[in-house]
Amino acid sequence: MCIQNFGSCHYYLAAHRYWYKKRVEFFFCIFTSNSVMNMETDKDNNVSAPKKSTTRTTTTAVALVESNINPSGLQLVSSYQTNRVGDPMDLVALAQQVQKADEFIRANASNRLTVIAEQIRYLQEQARKVLEDAKKDAELHHAACNVVKKPGNMYYLYMRESGQRYFSILSPKDWGSSCPHKFLGAYKLQFDMSWTPSEEVEKRDSEISILDKLLSQQTALPPCNEPNFQGLTQ
Repeated sequence: MCIQNFGSCHYYLAAHRYWYKKRVEFFFCIFTSNSVMNMETDKDNNVSAPKKSTTRTTTTAVALVESNINPSGLQLVSSYQTNRVGDPMDLVALAQQVQKADEFIRANASNRLTVIAEQIRYLQEQARKVLEDAKKDAELHHAACNVVKKPGNMYYLYMRESGQRYFSILSPKDWGSSCPHKFLGAYKLQFDMSWTPSEEVEKRDSEISILDKLLSQQTALPPCNEPNFQGLTQ
């Protein structure tokens, strides 16, 4: 009886060791195949471990409304049923919505800052032009002249052999072939005491006429809280 039981136990242990060995070999094959699939090979067929991903993931936090077990002083039977999220995917949708809102806000701010930067560049260019015009007008006013300059008249700038620049009321056409000095240019003195070159006089006069027409239209109109540009282009 003991011998039979010993034989049965020996057979059971041998069978158990056999199946345990097979399971170990099976799981080892699975682990090996997965590891090989994840391995990387170079041009010389050298196997290397897979590289870690360097992609940064952005995590968006979702703020939920705080729960209250006593709303307005009333005791709830089950606060879990009133405050729980029905669908777990709702949290994902909320996070996606918050992330999309952040992207839109960032894009809108970037667009507005771009417009402001363009306006700053434009204002800088206008400021530079104003300074250049002011310097040019000051130099022309300091040119030598023996007559009192009156706004609305044209004056002609000459330069002597000594380098002195002076204004004259005579044009090169008036001098003819006997012009004594080098002619530098013709300028019209505006009523704001600025100088306009002869080639830009027509354009400047048209601008001034439009402004005068606009001012006369504004004066004839009844009082209004908002600006009126009627007649600007007529």
